[in-house]
Amino acid sequence: MYDERLTVPRSWWLLPVAIGLTLALILLRLSAVGALVGLVVGIAAGAAAISSYGSARIRVVQGSLVAGQARIPVDALGAAHPLGPAEAVAWRGRDADPRAFMLLRSYVPTALRIEVSDPADPTPYLYLSTRSPMKLAEALDAARRGART
Repeated sequence: MYDERLTVPRSWWLLPVAIGLTLALILLRLSAVGALVGLVVGIAAGAAAISSYGSARIRVVQGSLVAGQARIPVDALGAAHPLGPAEAVAWRGRDADPRAFMLLRSYVPTALRIEVSDPADPTPYLYLSTRSPMKLAEALDAARRGART
């Protein structure tokens, strides 16, 4: 029903190159081969870290919301509130509840706040960074309607 990967911005892919160059310069004092190894290892490690950070997914499948490592049945969720850039900053800062589940990516300006309606769950809401908060809210509503029928 809905699938989004929270990939990092393209400009972030310059960071592994910078890490590799820094490591190469540090190891250049040892040898040219050490510098080359440092360059390759630095770029590979930086790329792996950025790829891992940008691999977070949000999905609505089979009556569940899957956000990162969390899997929540849609009937345990309440109202969904799309947040614009200013509201998103407020909800991940001064208005945030420490008990909330947050799949937060600072490079994604918009978000969706979803209330948790399960009384046994101490989590008051889910904060999900998403580039399409309205589409995600619609997918959750459709999944809720499908779960009821």
